[in-house]
Parts: sequence; structure tokens; C-alpha cells
Amino acid sequence: MKITDIRATTVAVPLHAPLLHSNGAHWGRFVRTIVEVETDNGLVGLGELGGGGESAEAAIVALKRYLVGHDPRQLNALPFMIANPTASLYNNRTQLLAAIEFACLDLVGQDLGVSVSELLGGRLRDRVPFASYLFFRYADPRTGEGEIRDPDQLVAEALRLKRRYGFRVHKLKGGVFPPDYELECYRALAAATDGDLLRYDPNAALSVSEALRFGKAIQDLPNDYYEDPTWGLNGLRQLRGLGLPLATNTVVINPEQLAANVLNPAVDVILLDTTFWGGIRACVKAAAVCETFQLGVAVHSSGELGIQLATMLHLGAVLPNLDHAADAHYHHLVDDIIVGGPFEYVDGAIAVPEGPGLGVRLDYEKVARYAEYYREVGGYPYDRDPGRPGWYPLIPNDRWADPTAPQPDTLTW
Repeated sequence: MKITDIRATTVAVPLHAPLLHSNGAHWGRFVRTIVEVETDNGLVGLGELGGGGESAEAAIVALKRYLVGHDPRQLNALPFMIANPTASLYNNRTQLLAAIEFACLDLVGQDLGVSVSELLGGRLRDRVPFASYLFFRYADPRTGEGEIRDPDQLVAEALRLKRRYGFRVHKLKGGVFPPDYELECYRALAAATDGDLLRYDPNAALSVSEALRFGKAIQDLPNDYYEDPTWGLNGLRQLRGLGLPLATNTVVINPEQLAANVLNPAVDVILLDTTFWGGIRACVKAAAVCETFQLGVAVHSSGELGIQLATMLHLGAVLPNLDHAADAHYHHLVDDIIVGGPFEYVDGAIAVPEGPGLGVRLDYEKVARYAEYYREVGGYPYDRDPGRPGWYPLIPNDRWADPTAPQPDTLTW
């Protein structure tokens, strides 16, 4: 096989409601760039990366000069062809590499008639368990529904998701409102979910002292882990005396940081993201290091459509040390761009795709629809909140949102 063409299409897929986080918001949609890599034998492999819009499209298309004529089976060459660690200091290409690697694995699997998980050594599980992913939310301006800004609304949404999808692990994305207010919400969530495991993730918004105080206040709860309560490996090291499992997806996202955590432990659970790490195979390699040093692993979510979710499922299928449920934003989407529509949750898990390669194909009618929607509504800044014009976060933060503030006037940047 030889690569003959690379195409990129940016889409915006609506969410049920705008999602709030410590750095800003997802403004009622996910913006994703869909990548197609075509080969001389007529196959098309699929990849996906987040954000960027036109710039992501341009960056992917610019790789044609690097990759046309390359054999997609030569996977070991890709990190050096695309994301040389020195050259990438001037132009970070890790997520571009990930999208191309997804597509090349998809191509190899299609060519051989086997799934990506078989290429990676064979699946150890046919279904990957997931946690609910609970966000504070503005109401959807189209319907006036979906608001989550108080404990009762949060509990109602958690119980609805549990009934519908079967989740037994619940993750609260925090760092939005004052810590004492979020502590009240988290404890209400614990009281309502009948002993289910809990995760709290304020996206590193808390100071070390605030993270210690919050951690002490939840020690009696069934915590699965305490994720990125404060910024940096050394900040996290100062929380190890709490006795809570600490997790990160922000400061252990490459081999050098993983080595630093092994040499001087800061976190107990490494959240492996197929885009942040630069591909599925990089995550498998990192998981093997974690297995050696008895670190826990989970599969992280960075706001996926069906292509990236497929990469997460194949990754989860092959890891022997996957000892925590995966994360996914997926249930917040109203639709997907893959044939057959969105993946389905059953008893809190999603089945690993069976087909060759990634096991998903594009629904081109939906790609066209959501590409047009992107042209209509545009992108949005991840690090801004539509309900707080002029606001931006500090780390550690002390500029908390007001849960009683009015809804935003617009979701257009």
C-alpha cells in the first residue's frame, strides 16, 4: 500500500447542553476535524482530532507532502516523520500524528481483514466499561432544557444516566463554582448513587492548600480517584498523604513525564488519551510501563466522535491492566458522523467494534450536514465561558462562576 491522498473535514456536532469546566466551556457543540487517508488499493482509513477548525484542516492537508507515497504499514516511522521531538518544539504535531496513526491502523486492519485490537495483539475484553461524565451545564438555548447548576439538578442527571446507560462510576467535572459549593454537590451525588464509585476532576483549578482541604472532606466517600485537583507533578505529590488515589491526564502525557512519575511518584492512575499521547500504540507502550511499576490506568476522553471513540475502545480492549472504567463525553452528543449512528451503552459499557480496522465508516450525509453546521456556527474557544464575557481562568483559580448567574446571551464567538 501507498498513501495517495489525505483529506480533512471539520464538523460541529451539537451537544444536549453547553458543558462548563474550569478553563471555560464547550459552547453547545464539539468541533472535530475528520481525517481520511486514501491508498493506492482504494482503501480509506479514518482519523479524528479536536478543535482547530480551519487551522486543523490546513495542518492535516499540509502533511500530504510528508506522507504521499508512504506505506501505512510502516507505523514506527510515523512519529519521526511527523512529530520529531526536536522539530515539534516549533510546531506541536502530537494530535496530528495521532489522527494519522488512527487512519493508518485502520488501513492496515482493512487490508488484512482484522480489527485494530487484533493488530495490537488481540482483545482481552469485548466490552469496555465507562463512567458517567457529569458536567455543570447551561440550559440549551434551543430548548431551555439541560441546566445543571445546583445539587438537585446534578443528582437528577446522574440518576437519569444511571437508569438509561447503567453507569456505576460517576465523574464530576468541577473547578467551575466555589470549592465549598462543589463539595456540597459532590457529597449529594455520593448520597444519591447508592455506593457507586465517584471521581472529582477540577482540571487543576485548586491551590495545593484548597486541594488538601477538599480531599480531606471527601475521604469518607467511595472515591475511585481524585483527578488533577491541583497543577503539576510536585503539587500532586503534596497530596499523597490524603490516602486518596490520585490521577492525571494533564501532567503525565508523554514518556518523559511518565518516567518522572515512576522515579518520584506523584499520581497513582495514568489516564491514557489516544490523542494526547500521539496515538493508540503510544498508549499501549505507556500502559506496559504502568503495568511494570504497578500504576493504574484508565482511558481518557478529550471530547470524541465515533472515530476517536473506536480508538478508545480498541485501546481498552487490549490493556491487561485497565483497572478503572473509561471516560467518555460521548453521551452528551445528540448525534454522530458514523454509519449506523452513535455507539450504544449497555450496562455501563460499549462493545468493541468487530469490523476490520477501526470498525467504523463515515456517514457522508451526516458529515456534510455537520460540516455545514460548522460553517454556520463556527468554532469556539475552549478557554472562555460564554456566560462570563471578559473572564479567563487563573491557575490556581479564584475567579469562580456564580451558579445563579443568568444564562449566556449567545453561543457564538
